[in-house]
Amino acid sequence: MQAPLTYKPRPDPRAGSRAPAVSLGGARGGAGTEGARQCVHARVLWAGRRSRLPWHVTWGSFGGSVAPSVCPSAGAIMADAASQVLLGSGLTILSQPLMYVKVLIQVGYEPLPPTIGRNIFGRQVCQLPGLFSYAQHIASIDGKCGLFTGLVPRLCSGALGTVVHGKVLQTTREMMARSAATLITHPFHVITLRSMVQFIGRESKYCGLCESIVTIYREEGILGFFAGLIPRLLGDIISLWLCNSLAYLVNTYALDSGVSTMNEMKSYSQAVTGFFASMLTYPFVLVSNLMAVNNCGLAGGSPPYSPIYTSWIDCWCMLQKEGNMSRGNSLFFRKVPFGKTYCCDLRMLI
Repeated sequence: MQAPLTYKPRPDPRAGSRAPAVSLGGARGGAGTEGARQCVHARVLWAGRRSRLPWHVTWGSFGGSVAPSVCPSAGAIMADAASQVLLGSGLTILSQPLMYVKVLIQVGYEPLPPTIGRNIFGRQVCQLPGLFSYAQHIASIDGKCGLFTGLVPRLCSGALGTVVHGKVLQTTREMMARSAATLITHPFHVITLRSMVQFIGRESKYCGLCESIVTIYREEGILGFFAGLIPRLLGDIISLWLCNSLAYLVNTYALDSGVSTMNEMKSYSQAVTGFFASMLTYPFVLVSNLMAVNNCGLAGGSPPYSPIYTSWIDCWCMLQKEGNMSRGNSLFFRKVPFGKTYCCDLRMLI
């Protein structure tokens, strides 16, 4: 018979007394492990008035033996959230020029004429400028710093979305967490898009974060901050369900559970299915972005670049009728759609 398993918590440096040792009973074969054999978890919590620990330790039975599981403290959770925010902010900064170009293409702005080139199969086609040519054009006008237009509200949106998503995820499902994060951060998303689109008409209506908030509220009211919200929410929800459903089918029926690298294969399958889900739901992203800038007083959200849409359904039907549901989906190997011609005066395809 082995000696009883004793847990002695480390005292808090701020406390004036020592934390007592707590006995969890004997090991295998002892009377104290009867609860462990029945898979009953004994939780040790030290919450003394003079010595208050910011964490707790949970002891449970795994395979007939008692094993500890340390729960993270509040400080560890905050540190993890801060690291996620910093990582997300870094990725946002790096991807800002890409999103800037993507938004201008989605609106239909084509500042550079198409050229004759070849596709990946060697066939001669009429190609539109790609990401690097487009970004170089923006930098030649506004400088390299101009490629980061709209970065501040996008950083606010990303940081707030990360915090909200992490908080809500602890008590509700992932879909509700993502929807809540989208709802709260959408006003910053609208400001980001409008500050980018004003490059087309060389306006300065949405320059600062505070000035943009005042402008939207004065001209459109509260609803102006949520322009294009419905298609964005629908796209997020459909993408989430598609991603999880496809990942479940692949992990259940396509992958062999006996493979030693099963966890890595599941993570890869999740990434691949997420990519395909985002491609299928791209029209919702396009419609949401167009509705966010539509009829907002900018040249890029008004004719001839964009008709005045009555609703997001009207925008969807119009794009589908014109065959523009995938506009801006690809930033490389872009070709002029069939039946379209380039107008040098308007700098757009007609």
